[in-house]
Amino acid sequence: MAVGYEEFRLGWKSVFASAVGIGLGLSPLPYYTLGVFIAPLINEFGWSVEQIMRGLPILILGALVMSPLAGYFADKYGVRKVVLTSIPLFSLAMMSFALNDGSMEIYLLCWGSLALTGAGTLPVTWTRAVNSWFIKRRGLALGMSLIGTGLFGPLAKIYAATLIELFGWRFAYIGVGLLPLLIAFPIAWFLLHEATDDDLAIKNNDTETLVETRILGGMTASAALHDWRFWLLGFCFLPISFAVSGTMSNLEVMFGAKGFTSYEAIALAAFVGFPSVVVGRVLGGFLLDYFWAPAVAAIILSLPALSLFLVVQPDLSLMIAFFAMFLLGLAAGVEYDLMAYLVSRYFGQLNYSSIYGLIYGFFAIGSGSGPWVFARSYSATGTYDTMLNISAILFIIGALPLLFLGKYRDFREIKQ
Repeated sequence: MAVGYEEFRLGWKSVFASAVGIGLGLSPLPYYTLGVFIAPLINEFGWSVEQIMRGLPILILGALVMSPLAGYFADKYGVRKVVLTSIPLFSLAMMSFALNDGSMEIYLLCWGSLALTGAGTLPVTWTRAVNSWFIKRRGLALGMSLIGTGLFGPLAKIYAATLIELFGWRFAYIGVGLLPLLIAFPIAWFLLHEATDDDLAIKNNDTETLVETRILGGMTASAALHDWRFWLLGFCFLPISFAVSGTMSNLEVMFGAKGFTSYEAIALAAFVGFPSVVVGRVLGGFLLDYFWAPAVAAIILSLPALSLFLVVQPDLSLMIAFFAMFLLGLAAGVEYDLMAYLVSRYFGQLNYSSIYGLIYGFFAIGSGSGPWVFARSYSATGTYDTMLNISAILFIIGALPLLFLGKYRDFREIKQ
């Protein structure tokens, strides 16, 4: 067997559980499904697109507080306890949208409850378990564990749109909310575990190497906050997440404004997730194991600049639109992988989830504010082109500085 791939024999369960749990968690579900709820909410309550998007800044503020806490609890008490508590609460929070009677205050409160209850379903927690099983093929394992957003996100969008058409938007919120509880929870219950030294000691001839590298040190959260690499990662991922989420959450309206049918717009939005995000996650993860991660990041995260340039063209065809969405999906596919991988390589595993949770705060600011800023710009100008041009520049600004991160750190501690 190729070097390093034997790690999957023991670690596949946590990879699979993480793929499902992340894919049906806070990271993709609200963002991917929001677009299909816009029209029903406008028709029901007379809200504007900008008003509907106000929930995302609320979500971001909650994630800023809760993602570091979820990471801290995962480091202190273990991933299983955190995710198995968070999943059912997140499901209930998602279903609570169905109770809205037209009150904007209740609507925004529902968004806040998503962050409060769903932070434990973020990659901040799940990827700690995945990292514990993998050393040599950590990049690929992280990529595979994060493909769930690309698979379940678009499927949830189509699923929600179908429920809306058949039964109405209230039933659709309940149906979407049941997905984590009925699918992710039982899989996590049976399959998700963090590796221990005893788990890795039963490996074959590679036992000694694996056990030695399993005993990982790392920086404290306080030390990370005083490290310039922490702030560089935050600076890079904030504009990238802004550009990705702002574009993706408005795709249906954006393509509708450009003359595409509703089915074409939904198909284009779904294409960003599958196959684009899936390809980005797996390919990006594979490349991380063989090449210097910042270089991989700088190249892949620059590609969507071309994507957005194509979308703003006045004679955009359906074929070119699909190609543009594929390029956008590559960045959406690799961003989480890169963040998880870079945190583990530059800050270590000891307090991995706590530090990841803090850096995720920058990501959350971008991903939470992007959709609202895009929607507000569209309400004011009647076009998304201005924000798309700005976002193309933001991809370059966020991608290239990653090249300054330098060589990986070695946090191994030798057993006495």
